[in-house]
Amino acid sequence: MDAKTYPLQEILKPERRYVIPTFQRDYEWTLEGQWRLLFDDLETTADRLLAARQSDAEGTRPRSKEQDISPHFLGAIVCANLPFPTGGVALRSVIDGQQRLTTVQLLIRGLLDVLQQNGSERSKAVRRMLFNPDDIVDQPEEVHKLWPRRRDRGVWQIAMADHAPESEGHLYLEARAYFAERAREYSMNENAVVDQTALTALADALSSLFKLVVIDLDDNDDAQVIFEVLNGRQTPLSAIDLVKNLLFLRAEQEDEDVEALYDKYWSQFDDTWWTETVGRGHAARGRRDVLLSVWLTAALGEEANVGHLYREARKYLSAGTSTEDALQDLNRFGMAYQVVYGKLPAPDRRLAVSYERLHALDITTADPLLTWLATVSPERLPLEHQLEAVRALESWAVRRTFAGWQTRGYGGLLAKVLRTSKDALNTGANIPHTIKLALRDNALTWPKDADLRHAFSSRQFYKSVSQSRIRLLLGSIDQLLRFENPHEPDANIDYSKLQIEHIMPRAWMEHWPLMDGGGETMVADAGNPEWIVRSSARDRIVDQLGNLTLVTGSFNNDVSNHPWHVKLPEFRKQRSLALNYDVATADVWDEDQIATRAHYLADMAIRIWGPPPPHSED
Repeated sequence: MDAKTYPLQEILKPERRYVIPTFQRDYEWTLEGQWRLLFDDLETTADRLLAARQSDAEGTRPRSKEQDISPHFLGAIVCANLPFPTGGVALRSVIDGQQRLTTVQLLIRGLLDVLQQNGSERSKAVRRMLFNPDDIVDQPEEVHKLWPRRRDRGVWQIAMADHAPESEGHLYLEARAYFAERAREYSMNENAVVDQTALTALADALSSLFKLVVIDLDDNDDAQVIFEVLNGRQTPLSAIDLVKNLLFLRAEQEDEDVEALYDKYWSQFDDTWWTETVGRGHAARGRRDVLLSVWLTAALGEEANVGHLYREARKYLSAGTSTEDALQDLNRFGMAYQVVYGKLPAPDRRLAVSYERLHALDITTADPLLTWLATVSPERLPLEHQLEAVRALESWAVRRTFAGWQTRGYGGLLAKVLRTSKDALNTGANIPHTIKLALRDNALTWPKDADLRHAFSSRQFYKSVSQSRIRLLLGSIDQLLRFENPHEPDANIDYSKLQIEHIMPRAWMEHWPLMDGGGETMVADAGNPEWIVRSSARDRIVDQLGNLTLVTGSFNNDVSNHPWHVKLPEFRKQRSLALNYDVATADVWDEDQIATRAHYLADMAIRIWGPPPPHSED
């Protein structure tokens, strides 16, 4: 990145064009918001210049005071170099600062009106800040130093024309008229005659004392990061917006029908659903940026760096992908992503259930693989094969979650699985089988049945697993039980709204006494080693999965800590949940019942989320 401060004349007089990307926001600066303040600053700067010149003329100092005049800083613009024909006019894309640079051009145009009307000797120099020489341009529009979005180009040419247009109807025209009027007023003396000295000072102050910080990006700079720094107190620039600008600017340069491309491939992203923020904390970002990450991961075959999405996208696009191919691919991934997240219907309810479960686990690193699978045509990946692949991923993720195994490294592994799957598609290999083997044979391997049984029997789920994931687990088991029972009526249960209940309460000491080996009630005694061991074991087991269940809003929470004979009738009322049938038929509830139920729940989970494929030696 090259960041330097330049007077306006050094930025605008050289033979170059500043191009505003087609789909930047509308020009929004106004009289009350910015124009008046900008010209007030120009007047103040010109006053200082006039005072210095008057002092020089009077000989009060041996050298010019003009060198000591403080310049006025207009802020910064960020530009990226664009390819241009050898011998042609240099091109720069205005990535940030289009409002500022556009307003400066309109200010120059308004001032030039007054200069030309009064035959000022500064007219030619100021004009060079608006137009390139006719003898170096190939196309008529190349004379303009600033070239706005496609939809504004017609009115821009009117706003820049020597014939002053009517000021009504567009902010460009109104700004030019306003700045011309202010320049005229500033130059008038007490006799209502233009003072050439004042007019010249105004032109020189604008050319030499108005300065901009120009940040030129090179190929290694990341516009996304730079923008987030520059706009730290504003809304951070979206990486997908940068990519959009880059794509459509390329389309313009390739003389494509930009509007048609937009309507065909990009218009879906204007839906407000895409602008919503997803994720939490430092991972929060707009859905379109998430899609960009998903698309790049699938395209590159490696995990995209979310902090440098624009740089990675630019690198990928510069490798030879055509603009329309990239737009078409992004559109295809956008449609598939909406299916994965339930915005559009899945081709099979079973797929939708798997997507919902994976979302409940919040494993977003699976999104590139899920989305890519959804983009493959049924001719190349039949629906049953897609379902088998997604269910394999679901089983791997669910089992690792409830076994308590680490999640670090998921992004890299799943990107590798995606890359392997794409190779399988290209060679005609079986994709579900390829995914299963890739998930089994790695450092983050697929838990076996024994691993799951051990976790269900020993792990303190309530302390170590989020409540949303516990609801996912118990709700899925309830769904299976309901499905397999022909006497169960259809029901649409939102398990995320149910309450997790400890069957034996955590506050067990008052109503759930420990019994010694002889069947006698043990007295709480911190000095009794047996009490310490037994009570500590119970504190652990009450948070294990076998002691947890779901209850509906009809469950009386007032009885939660009461004895079993008081709680039991409440469980018998929970007829809408098949998950509680075994609990409601228990005569007692103790450590043995909890252990038995843990094995039962493990059996159910193993049936829902099948095991990894066996090794040959298995």
